[in-house]
Amino acid sequence: MLDLKILPNEPGCYLFKDKNDSVIYVGKAKNIKKRVKQYFQKIDLDLKIQSMIKYIDTLDFFATDNEVEALVLENTLIKKYQPKYNIRLKDAKSHSYIQLTNEELPRVLIARRKIGNDKFYGPFVSAQERDYILQFLKKTFALRTCNKIPKKACLRFHINLCDAPCIGRISKLDYNKRIANIKLILDGHTEKLNKKLTDEMNICSKKNDFEHALKIRNQISAIKYLNERQNVQREKKYNEDIINYEIKDDKVYLMLFNIYKGTLTNKNEFIFDYYLDFIEDFVIQYYSENPIPEEIIIPRKLSDSIDKFLESVKGSKVKVTTPQKGEKKQLLSLVEKNIEISFFTDINKVETLKNKLNLNDLPNVIECFDISHLSGTSTAGSMVQFRNGKPDKTNYRRFRIRTVEGIDDTSAIAEVVRRRYNRLKNEDSDFPDLIIIDGGRGQLNFAIQELEKLDIKIPIISIAKQFEEIYIPGGLNPIRLSKKDKALQFIQEIRDEAHRFAVKYNRLLRKKELIS
Repeated sequence: MLDLKILPNEPGCYLFKDKNDSVIYVGKAKNIKKRVKQYFQKIDLDLKIQSMIKYIDTLDFFATDNEVEALVLENTLIKKYQPKYNIRLKDAKSHSYIQLTNEELPRVLIARRKIGNDKFYGPFVSAQERDYILQFLKKTFALRTCNKIPKKACLRFHINLCDAPCIGRISKLDYNKRIANIKLILDGHTEKLNKKLTDEMNICSKKNDFEHALKIRNQISAIKYLNERQNVQREKKYNEDIINYEIKDDKVYLMLFNIYKGTLTNKNEFIFDYYLDFIEDFVIQYYSENPIPEEIIIPRKLSDSIDKFLESVKGSKVKVTTPQKGEKKQLLSLVEKNIEISFFTDINKVETLKNKLNLNDLPNVIECFDISHLSGTSTAGSMVQFRNGKPDKTNYRRFRIRTVEGIDDTSAIAEVVRRRYNRLKNEDSDFPDLIIIDGGRGQLNFAIQELEKLDIKIPIISIAKQFEEIYIPGGLNPIRLSKKDKALQFIQEIRDEAHRFAVKYNRLLRKKELIS
């Protein structure tokens, strides 16, 4: 059963896998959770997607910093796994580059592959941005575009798009100075040029020449685009591993990214008890069984003996880097972001709920009740349990209402609460840390009365669907939280799961009654 609630509201890539753990589809998304949910909510899906959904058994994801990284990563993962349901191109190519030729009078071109002694910049995942930058460079620096240097000036010279080095209107020295400026731009050293363009844009705005100002603004945006870091695809000739971790409640949550020649290809997750030398022991154990890359990027410096161990096992030099800034530090931050999403999203939800409801203890175990019926018939009750922020489906319970006739949700809630906690009391089992009732003040009061009869004290609230108001015992007025409030979203998630489970049982009861 897929658990879509583990997915983050972050940009990145998602991987659908079949029962054999083979990747059958790789997708990208601006918001991973919203995109994946659409596969299981939409009715008008094409036949190919409908067929794919039948084979989905598990899923995985990579969170990225932005959509650009997701695009690059998607391309990489598709090439690695060759998923059955992705579009297959017989001549699949990487994203294109801007090519600066190594000629006497250089040109800027588009290249699909890095061949020869020319300089290449990229890759670019957006053809529109790439073409804009290319045209911007040609127009701003009046570069030649001809394949062969002509003996007379062409049309581009006469319309002021080229300074005609072919007929000596610009010297080779001055032309190559412009090429040097282009190299600075393509290398990302654009501060001076951006300042100049910004000043020019402001002057145009003051003169109310907004059309020209808009063009300059687009030029600035195009240049800034070149500087956008693409952490998931970097030009390297060697392999790297990125290791980062977080320590919480005497546990180490560690994640390792494998970078193959500059491209993120895999991630591994580990949880173990914290102790002083855990990182050294982890490195020894992991690399005793796995390939050692040329470089390991890690947040804490390792001892010299660990460095020697790595080199002796690999048989060559291993660079262990602890970056303080720059591109490699950003890679550590990317791993840290994925640790937060993978390990702590659910824990944070529980802590947020505790603070919002002013509870004395963390509600690690939450039980939620709902009632479902069709015009008072086939009335069913449900109870779902969330443990440490995640659904614990082994502890879900369903109830066929025995003592209530017709439409009476308050009495039905009273029955299921009484039956649930009377049983736990008789079995001397642990009680939950929080009870949530789907309903308003009436349902809440009936549930409280049953707990009082059983002499059980458990924190309890209810949530009414119409305005998503939260009722608490003894409160004069309900609590209204913002729709974006994390605590409310968590309560809604639990309530919706209880509702789904109740409706499912109600349908089953109706089906049985029809058959009988």
